[in-house]
Amino acid sequence: MKRVFLIVLDSVGIGEMPDVAEYGDEGSNTLKAASTSSYFSMPSMQKLGLFNIEGVDCRPPVSGFRGAVARLTESSKGKDTTIGHWEIAGIISDSPMPTFPHGFPDNLIHALEEQTGRKVLCNKPYSGTDVIRDYGEEHMKTGALIVYTSADSVFQIAAHESVVPIDELYHCCEIARALCTGSYGVGRVIARPFEGTPGNFRRTSRRHDFSLVPPHTTMLDVLKENGKSVLSVGKIYDIFAGKGITDFVRTSGNSEGIERTLEFLDKDFEGLCFTNLVDYDMLYGHRNDIDGYAKALTEFDERLPQIIEKLREDDILMITADHGCDPSTPSTDHSREYTPLVMYGKPLKQGINLGTRKTFSDIAATILEFMDLKGNINGSSFWKIIKK
Repeated sequence: MKRVFLIVLDSVGIGEMPDVAEYGDEGSNTLKAASTSSYFSMPSMQKLGLFNIEGVDCRPPVSGFRGAVARLTESSKGKDTTIGHWEIAGIISDSPMPTFPHGFPDNLIHALEEQTGRKVLCNKPYSGTDVIRDYGEEHMKTGALIVYTSADSVFQIAAHESVVPIDELYHCCEIARALCTGSYGVGRVIARPFEGTPGNFRRTSRRHDFSLVPPHTTMLDVLKENGKSVLSVGKIYDIFAGKGITDFVRTSGNSEGIERTLEFLDKDFEGLCFTNLVDYDMLYGHRNDIDGYAKALTEFDERLPQIIEKLREDDILMITADHGCDPSTPSTDHSREYTPLVMYGKPLKQGINLGTRKTFSDIAATILEFMDLKGNINGSSFWKIIKK
C-alpha cells in the first residue's frame, strides 16, 4: 500500500519571492528570523537537507543529506492559507481573495445582523487577542457579535461561549459564509469562541473555519475518486470545505497534530494523510514572537525521528509550507515567500536537490504520479527524478 504523509508547517517561509514588493513584504525570511533565536535547533531537518535548499543560508548545508529537497515558488496571486493549500493540491489562483482593510460594507453587516438577530461590534481589522480584550466586555453586556478581519481574506466572528453558545456561533458563521460570496467571497469565515472574564479573556480550542469550496478539481478529489483514503489532520478539512476528504480529525495545536499523524502512521490505508501544523502562524508569526516560533520548530524537529521511524517500506514523507509569516518584521501579517519542500522515504533517492520549482502544485502532480493516477490539475511531477 502506497502512503504519503504531507505535513504543512504553516507559514514557515524561506525567503522573499521576486514579486515581494507588490505585497509590501520586502526583507521577509521566516525561517531565518526564527533561526536567530537561541531556542532554534533543527538537526533532524538538517540531516534531511533543509539547509541545502536553494537560498537557505541560516545554517550550513550538509554533504550526503538523507532526503530530497526543493524550493517552491507560489504561482498563485496571494499569500493566504487557503490559496497556499489549494496550490499545494493543484489549483493555481489567478487573483487574490478579497480583503477588507477598512472593515466590511454596511450592507453586508446589516444583512448579517438581520439574519442572526444579533447586532455587530467592531467591524475593523484587529488582532484576535486584542479584539476580545477591547470589545469582550461590551459583547457580554449586549450580546452583539464581535466581527473583525485582518490583512488576510477572512471574516471572523468572536463570541463568549456563555453569551453565544457554540452551536449558535457556528450557525452565525454559516450565515456569514452564505453572505460572503462574489466580491465579498473571503477565503474563510472563522468562528472565534472565547471564555473568561474582563481583563482575562482567552480564546478556546473550538475555533472552526468555514471555507470556500475549491473551484476546481484538486489532488484530494482525484485520490478519493480512485478509491484512495484522504485523511485530514488539523484544519485541512476546513480549508478544502471537506471536499475530497474521506476522514478527518481536528486538533488544538501542533502537539496534537503530530500525535494524530503518528496515529495515522500506525493505521492501514492507501492514499494521503494531509496534516496542517498551525501554531507557527497562529501563535507566533502573527504575534511577532521569534522565540516562540523557534521553540515550535525545535519541538517538531525533536518529534520528526518518531515520524520517520514509523514510515513503512512504500511510504513517502513530504514537509512543506503554505506561505511565510516573518516574526521579525514590523508586519504581523503573512509574507510572500518561497516555501521549503523536504522529502524522505525508502522509495526515494537520497541527496537530491531539485533547485527552485515553479509552483507548489508540483507536490500534487508528484503524489498522483507516485500513486499511478492522472488528474486534471496544475503542476509538473518530479517523481521520475527522485524515485530509486
